[in-house]
Amino acid sequence: ALVYDGPGQGQLLFVDRVVFTPTWERVVTPLVDWLTARPDVDPDKIALTGLSMAGDLAPRAAAFETRIAALVAMPGCVEPWLGFPPEIRKILTPDKQQTNDIWNKEVVPQLPPEAADVMKKRFEPFSVPAMLEARQGKLFTDFYTPATRIKALSITDVVPRIKTPTLVLDYEGEQFYPGQPRRMFDALTSPKDYLKLTAAQGAQLHCSPMAPQLHCEVVFDWLGKTLGA
Repeated sequence: ALVYDGPGQGQLLFVDRVVFTPTWERVVTPLVDWLTARPDVDPDKIALTGLSMAGDLAPRAAAFETRIAALVAMPGCVEPWLGFPPEIRKILTPDKQQTNDIWNKEVVPQLPPEAADVMKKRFEPFSVPAMLEARQGKLFTDFYTPATRIKALSITDVVPRIKTPTLVLDYEGEQFYPGQPRRMFDALTSPKDYLKLTAAQGAQLHCSPMAPQLHCEVVFDWLGKTLGA
């Protein structure tokens, strides 16, 4: 398996200061180039999996990188912005100054410390200033820029372009993207499978945090069947 840090992740975010990009195919295509050049890789059996918000990023990449032979979205996500509460989403307006005035003058003064900490963490992968301010224990003042970047991650118009066989996972009690795995599955025009992991299996909640073994078994069994491995 090839595991990598993309924009907004790990070293690229915290050291190189590169935030998330909506054009994830530009991240994946060089990786596929590298893999196909290796003698120990079957270029016809390259799979791409995406966990958590990468359940949005990986499908985006697969829509444009046609050498991907199998795709797994864990869970399927088509609009990451909907993973934020309505009271946060309604802050964003078409105007940057108006948005930031609402954030700084109306929202921040009433934000409980624990909620402020959550916002720091969830917005830092989308804004270098937000990340640097969080390091100093401060809350970002520019809400508009990272919020618009998150909205740009929507792949509702892209999913029908995917031609790769796809497994869409869903989870009972999914906290961040409820309903979105089914939306992705319904929009797919490629060969597809949908599987919802449940509390009865001990595999409920976002990404099945209490059942990693079962989660991996489901994914690898599907990949084996799909790729003929």
